[in-house]
Order: sequence, then structure tokens, then C-alpha cells
Amino acid sequence: MVKATVEQLCKQHTNLTDEDIHILQEMALSLQTYADLSGAYMFIDCKLKPANQAIVVAEAFPPGCTPVYDNSVVGKVVFESFEPGVFYSYWNGKKSIIRHAVTQEGKVVDQTVVPIKNTCHQVIGVLIQEKEVVPPLTDQQLPNFSVVTESAEDQMTNSGLGVVSDLLMEMLILTDSSNRLVYANPSGLKLISEMSGSDDIMNRDLLEMLPFLKKVYEQKDDVFVFEMTIERKSLIVKKIKMREKNNSQETLLIIQDITELRTKEKELMMKSVVIKEIHHRVKNNLQTVASLLRLQMRNGVPTEGRAAFEETLNRIYSISSVYEIILAKEHADDDDVNIINLTRKICSTMVLNELNLKVDLIIEPNGNKIVTTSKKAVSIALIINELIQNSLKHAFIGREHGVIDVEFKVDNEFVELHVSDNGVGMKKPQTSLGTEIIHNLVINDLNGEFLYVPREIGTHAVIVFPVGAEVEIFDEKTDCHSGR
Repeated sequence: MVKATVEQLCKQHTNLTDEDIHILQEMALSLQTYADLSGAYMFIDCKLKPANQAIVVAEAFPPGCTPVYDNSVVGKVVFESFEPGVFYSYWNGKKSIIRHAVTQEGKVVDQTVVPIKNTCHQVIGVLIQEKEVVPPLTDQQLPNFSVVTESAEDQMTNSGLGVVSDLLMEMLILTDSSNRLVYANPSGLKLISEMSGSDDIMNRDLLEMLPFLKKVYEQKDDVFVFEMTIERKSLIVKKIKMREKNNSQETLLIIQDITELRTKEKELMMKSVVIKEIHHRVKNNLQTVASLLRLQMRNGVPTEGRAAFEETLNRIYSISSVYEIILAKEHADDDDVNIINLTRKICSTMVLNELNLKVDLIIEPNGNKIVTTSKKAVSIALIINELIQNSLKHAFIGREHGVIDVEFKVDNEFVELHVSDNGVGMKKPQTSLGTEIIHNLVINDLNGEFLYVPREIGTHAVIVFPVGAEVEIFDEKTDCHSGR
């Protein structure tokens, strides 16, 4: 039952792989043992697809303890605003300890959070231990936000919270058990006045003044976060029910205006759409130029000029391949390119263009997945194209079959691209337009080095360039960052 619940929640709400889910299932089976040994509540949380939320996928309660939670919390959404320790462990992959944390049911606990990692050392969930804190009461101690001895507004002022709240950009609004407004900081007062059209707002029913908050108050959870858009304002409303002896007394609203943030997000989204449209146009323009060249070739090109046309076509196709890979991606703002896939695409096109020669093109990634920006990818595409074209043009003269090997080697600092063939070889490197293009791109765009390695059979060219900030190396099978 426990394993089935973990699997169902993870597959429905997260992007975790089957292998990751299996790790969480095995840990969930041991959760009760942890609870028995520690005498604490134990939970496993997994991050939801939205980056600022998580979900409880497993829980275990210690026997014989006073319940901290009234009901099971499996399947309950956890918000980053109320669980900073959980998300700290997610983002940093480190243990988090928070003393006197407040749960989403208003209980005070000591909380310890430990990240759960997969075989690639990626955080896939967090293990949470919570123990309730029950401090001894003295005659001088009074419950926070109590309405028994003084007004809530007086408490805010007397405790010093009023001074702090005046400095906050967030809007603080406090209502009593009848939803009448008893306190609001300056930002909160301004919001209520603007949206209700009245300055006489104290001790009035907040829901009559701001009807859109009814859906927030109707939520039964003691802690609830809701995002809404009202009159072109985007707001995040956090509701906290203040309890005294388990009786609902007051409700605190913390409202954050995120209109500017949402506006910027829309602008970024529009920019992403524009960038994708530009990629489309560049690809289409390249295809138009290629079509014009092919049309010219069909209408008659001198024999001595045909090779130049084919070389130009291959250069255009190699650049176009970069944009085809980018446009095939799901996210419009992701313009990174997998160099191994790019090489395969270029090689496939080159073979199709050489109809009179059968060539076995072998690509050896050596378990690497090399990802770089579109700008660098265009340079690498042209370099690979030129090296393969040189082999096709010069290595197999008088032959009907040949082998070209493209190999990628990686260490901590450099990427090596090896292109070799089993052709006739060359006594000394020849200067040509192709080699000039390679030299310029390697030196100016990749900050690397280009050289030929002597060998008995065929030709062996090597390109070496630093990994740098624009190049990332992953393990091809697991898609994890390479540890080399």
C-alpha cells in the first residue's frame, strides 16, 4: 500500500524517473522504523512540477505520542513560504535544522530535513523529522494574538510587531472570528481602501469590502496559499488561522503584490516566443538559400564548379542542423544543443550528398553528452562539416569505400574532437578554404587548438577546446553531470 501510494503521487505530481521513485519507495517502507527509533514524526516530501511547492508522499507516526497532526498529511501540498527548511535542502542538497518551526497546522516543532539523492547525486526528495515543542508556561507568558485580555491591534503594537509590519512591503491584515478587520499595516490599509473605495474600514467585515477573499476564507486548512488576479493586480494571499486552545480566533492574511513579477514573466515569455520565431526564420532562410543553390545546380553548373556548390550546400546544411535541433525542443527558451546529436545529423546529410562513394561514418561519444550554446554549436557544426568534407574529397580517391571516425574525448578541462579516416593520407597539411575556416573558428570562437596527428594510414585531425562556462558535459546514459 505504501509503495503504491508513493508511486501514484510521484507519477501524478512530479517529474521523477521510475528509478528515483523506486528509491523513495524503499525508504518509505523503512519510515515507521525511523519514527519508532526517534520518537518523532517522519515524512518524505517530493518537489512538485512548480518549483515552489512540494507534496507529502509518505508519513510515519511514533506510537504513544500526542498527535501533532489531526489527520494524515499524505498528498498534502507544502508551500515554500511555510517550509523553508524543506526547500533549502532541495536547492542546496544539505541538511537543514530549524528550531521552533511552525507547521501548516500551527504547531511548533523542531524540524530536521535531510536530502534524499539518487545514484547521480541529484536531490529527488527530502526526509523530514519533526518533534513537537511544548514550552512550559509561566504567569508572565501570554498566548500570541489572544483577544482575551487586549485587542489584537494592541498586541501587535505592544509586541513590537506593529513597527516591523509598517516597514514590510507585504500587506498584513488581521481579522477576528467574525471576519471584522482589527488590524492592517499601512500597505494593507492602502490595498483595502483602494479596492473597496472607502477609507472607513476598521471593524468592518473584510469579506464585504473585499469579496474576492471569500474563497480564501472558505478553505478549511489552517494555513493556505492562494494566487489570484484582481483588477489587473496579481496577488499571493497567505492565510494563517490563529488558534487558542484549538478554537479558531483570528485570521492573519499576508498578501504580496506580484504584479510586476508576473509582468516581467510575460515579457520573458514573449521574448522566448520572439527568439523561437527568429530561429524559425533563420532556418527557413537557410533552406531557401540551399534551394536556390540546388536549382542553380539543376539548371547547369560547370563540372569544375559543382564541387564548390556542394561544399557550400553542406555548410548551409550544417548551420541549419543547429536550428532544427533547437526548434525540436519543447521549451522555446532552451537554445542549448547536444553536440553528439548535431554530429549525427551532419554526418547523415553528408553521406546523402556523396552518392558515388560509400562511407562508413562512425561516431564515438565515449559515454559523453556534450551540450553548448547555439552560437558555439554553429562553429562546431561548421568545423565538423569541413573536416568530414576534407576526408570525403581527398581521402578516398580511386576508392569506392572508406571509413571516417568521429570521436569525442573529455577530461576535467578540455573537450577533444578527433576526426580520422583510413584513406590515402597526406604528406603535409594543405592550405585551403576549408582549413582556413577551421583555423579561424577554432581559434576565434572556441579559443582552442587545431592540429593534424601523424599516422601510418589515413589522416587524423584533432580539435581541442576548453570546457568553459558555455559547455556542459553529462553522462550519456544517466544524463548526470560528468564527474571527470
